Amino acid sequence: MKPEVIMLMTSSLDGKLHPSRWTLTPDGERKNWGAMFESVHDALEGDAWIIGRITMQEMSRAAAHPPTSVPEVERPLHVATRDAKSYGIVLDPSGRAHFAGGTIGGDHVIALLGRNVADAHLAELKADGVSYIVAEGAEIDLAAMLETLNRAFGIKRLLLEGGGTVNGSFLAAGLVDEVNVLVGPAFDGDVAQQGIVSHPGGLAGTCELSFRSATPIANGMVHLRYAVSRPRSA
Repeated sequence: MKPEVIMLMTSSLDGKLHPSRWTLTPDGERKNWGAMFESVHDALEGDAWIIGRITMQEMSRAAAHPPTSVPEVERPLHVATRDAKSYGIVLDPSGRAHFAGGTIGGDHVIALLGRNVADAHLAELKADGVSYIVAEGAEIDLAAMLETLNRAFGIKRLLLEGGGTVNGSFLAAGLVDEVNVLVGPAFDGDVAQQGIVSHPGGLAGTCELSFRSATPIANGMVHLRYAVSRPRSA
């Protein structure tokens, strides 16, 4: 059984995800929008959150430090701890995120990795106290990864807070149950910047959204909620 997956993002009015690039407003500052995101994140009471490799690297700021000799490593699963209060998960197919310990922001780290990640990287993660799941096929099977997260770590509610590509992959795979978007009173305007969802070929025909609520919150933001289902014709 997979966890419930709730996508949570902050977005400008034109769908962009980096507040540092947005226009300003008299209704609040960028730090206020970040505080709103954290408030909704906490209210959703997820067991875990998941982001992409680039964002996780920005958070961890650790460099590669593989062991001088590589011991035998576990595949496809290494569980460093099963009883964490919450988990921070990174989708990292190439094994490029590094850590200075087993937690990030107080949450136990789990790395979801591609099949070809080197044993040296797995050994580094294990030594740092990081749990990991390695894909058994040529591509990462997100559904199988979610089932493992539920079975091995007891994760029942996962907050999807990735970049556009990560979010798009989960939506295309039919794994998202609800979308929450905090829309800020701002524009980005740069067409070169990634939106909150991105997927090769688009997402038409992959999912359907049903309106749940629209709630004005602080600092000019609106909290939108939609249920997500597979297309009725699928």
